[in-house]
Amino acid sequence: MNDEMKKSLPYAEIAETLKTYLGLEGSPVAIKLAKTEEGLPDGVSEIEEGKRHCQMVDLARREGKIFYAKADKHLCMGGAWAIGLKELSPSLKSGEFYYKLGKFESWAACMRTIDNVPYVHAPSDNAPTTYASVYAPLEETPFDPHVVVIVAQPRMMLKLAQAILYKLGGRIESSMSGIQSLCADTVALPYMTGKVNFSMGCDGSRKFSGIPDEEMVMGIPAELLPEISEALKIVTGAPGSV
Repeated sequence: MNDEMKKSLPYAEIAETLKTYLGLEGSPVAIKLAKTEEGLPDGVSEIEEGKRHCQMVDLARREGKIFYAKADKHLCMGGAWAIGLKELSPSLKSGEFYYKLGKFESWAACMRTIDNVPYVHAPSDNAPTTYASVYAPLEETPFDPHVVVIVAQPRMMLKLAQAILYKLGGRIESSMSGIQSLCADTVALPYMTGKVNFSMGCDGSRKFSGIPDEEMVMGIPAELLPEISEALKIVTGAPGSV
């Protein structure tokens, strides 16, 4: 199954715009959720060592690595479930896992949170739908991504928010719960809804992928990249912009 875009996008040019006008440290990360083996890009190898999804994002962001990972290379059950690679474990599904970590006063509160975590699934089936997740720095991506993840300081996120609203205005509604930020919040939700999403990050992504205190994360459906990058040039140079 080939799920490449019908319209080719200038990813290197878009990445340069994002990096230049935002002053990013590291690259925007292109992520594809390949549904079948045939959907894997030619010439891209599987990651050798198992890691968490958030760590894989960091490898592409900071080190420019390009690779894919099947379910057995994903070491975080929550992350693998969120992006459609594994079924949710009983302890996560019931709320037991996060309850035992002390993140919620009651088991019920934890269960309510898990029930509202976005995850990749077929419309009428909760079974895994992703064969492998694929990662690359946006400027070098050899595939059409489904989502692009950006890790940046709040001021840069402000400029992105303004760019998102530049054409139609309105307000941005983001969804988060302080857990599963780089998997559920900024990959699964944009992929499933077609909407951008901002997230504060989570304990896991900050611990395992080294996201510092002063940065947050966001996910952009790849289809929106051209209009957001063009608007970014305008809003960053607008009168009163800082």
